[in-house]
Amino acid sequence: PDMMSAFRRLGRDDQGVAILELALAAPMLALLVIGIVDISNAYSRKLTLEQAAQRGIEKIMQTTDDDTVDTTIVTEVAAAAGVPQNKVNLEFWLECNNVRQGNFTSDCVAGQFEARYIRLTITDEFEPMFPVKFGANQNGKYPMTVKVGMRTR
Repeated sequence: PDMMSAFRRLGRDDQGVAILELALAAPMLALLVIGIVDISNAYSRKLTLEQAAQRGIEKIMQTTDDDTVDTTIVTEVAAAAGVPQNKVNLEFWLECNNVRQGNFTSDCVAGQFEARYIRLTITDEFEPMFPVKFGANQNGKYPMTVKVGMRTR
């Protein structure tokens, strides 16, 4: 009978319930906060790449005496994005009647609609700080690609 009354008293005791609930909920809250921080960091990285690409497009007409337009743009964009230059790709192309041509510097046949384009592509990878990586590549990183372009004429 003594043992049963001790169990009944223990069953009616509600001291420490809040601590137990917190111990059960805290890991979920921590997981949620870390996930939000990771998503924010990834968005920030993507925004940095986009801004760097836009900066490169703005630099099209700026060159130096020592470099070509291509090299100037790639150098500026790589520095702004914080990526190596081999992660930056600059393309120029000509379209005649909406058909892409092989040579940017040639001209379309008289009477055809002519358009020249420039596209800047930056690739990078984002590594989240949280170890669970859904959809990540084999290195545990998420690939990011940013493309910006403009029609020059």
